[in-house]
Amino acid sequence: MTRELIPSGSRVLCAVSGGADSICLLHLLSQREDVSLTAAHFNHQLRGAESDRDEAFVRDLCRGWGIPLTVGRGDVRAWATREKCSLEEAGRTLRYTFLFRAAEAEDCSLVATAHNAEDNAETLLLHLLRGSGLAGIAGITPQTHNLVRPLLTTSRREIEAYLAGHHIPHMEDSTNADDAYTRNRVRHQLIPLLEEMNPGFVRRLTAAIPRLRADNDYLNDLAWQLFRNAGRREEDLVIPASLISEAPGPIASRAVRFLLAEAAEGDWDCSAAHIEAVLSLCRGAVPSARVSLPRQLIARREYDSLVLTHEPEPLPLEPMVLREGDNPVPGTGWTVRLTGPPWPGLSVRPRQTGDELTLPNGHKKTLKKLFIDQKIPRLERDCTPVVADDRGVIAVAGLGPNLSHPCHGQVRIIDQRKGEDIHDEHER
Repeated sequence: MTRELIPSGSRVLCAVSGGADSICLLHLLSQREDVSLTAAHFNHQLRGAESDRDEAFVRDLCRGWGIPLTVGRGDVRAWATREKCSLEEAGRTLRYTFLFRAAEAEDCSLVATAHNAEDNAETLLLHLLRGSGLAGIAGITPQTHNLVRPLLTTSRREIEAYLAGHHIPHMEDSTNADDAYTRNRVRHQLIPLLEEMNPGFVRRLTAAIPRLRADNDYLNDLAWQLFRNAGRREEDLVIPASLISEAPGPIASRAVRFLLAEAAEGDWDCSAAHIEAVLSLCRGAVPSARVSLPRQLIARREYDSLVLTHEPEPLPLEPMVLREGDNPVPGTGWTVRLTGPPWPGLSVRPRQTGDELTLPNGHKKTLKKLFIDQKIPRLERDCTPVVADDRGVIAVAGLGPNLSHPCHGQVRIIDQRKGEDIHDEHER
């Protein structure tokens, strides 16, 4: 157990299930006079009387050792049903929620769990079986923020020998023998087979994991530098798509993972398929493509930008009649100023097929072409106010007046967000 993870003076909350690993860790920590120790036990209520037995055992042990104990309970099965997730995921979520809250209540700066070398090997093999990349096969990290795992390089055999040598009892979880769980099959069947084929497999794997983690950390650092180019546009997260598309694959995929986590405010466990979909969006040639992602997140291209948003696509502009004076257009930052009385057929509406403007050079261009030239995102085009009458377009927000329309001088479109008169700017 390294003192780097738990330095002198630390206030530690030790997670104690009652099993060999956690009892070993608790005893080791109790021997250190330079740390303040509190134990924490979470009853998952999954094994009936056996769960209550483990809780009572931990209570008695902590009382005998003079270690303060905080206990939590949670109906893991009901929570898993309600949240539509596995029992393992539900248990982990409720357990860690309890541990971190208990640490805060007990003023503990560190939470210690008893993951060991075999746990690390099992996790790596499970991720490998699921097709994980380097991040998955880098194993369990020794420290994640204020969560530390001091026994991560200690074997289960060493733990059991320590308990036997000190005559320390522990409890056995009956579900650990159930090979219906994939992790148990890895533990009872796959790892023994690998040890038989290659004696010392777990020990060598334990030595290799830090090297894999160092490689992964280096790539993550490079990806983080790329991620830092993202910025906020109101609630949306925006980054130049070229930064993603031109980056080496291992860095680009990690940067996308960071972006998705940031856009979802950290509540995100994205799959390889989601990451690949966003990468394809950045590398593709379609300037207005989009991808729907979980948690109501949308990734879309806006020409040179990748935008991550929770905002649904805006509805097309509702047509409205004009009156003399200022006419704010609902749902937009635009105001149409009519300098005289309105005439029949005059209105503000969304674009229509065939709409065009005559430019100062006398050339005519369709709105579609002008929108593309100005790189106006597709989603904004149907929300862009077009002032028109029965003779055609008079002016378009952001593009200016139609100089061939005889009434163009009577209409001005003002961007209230910038205080600009688009009509005057166009004529200049």
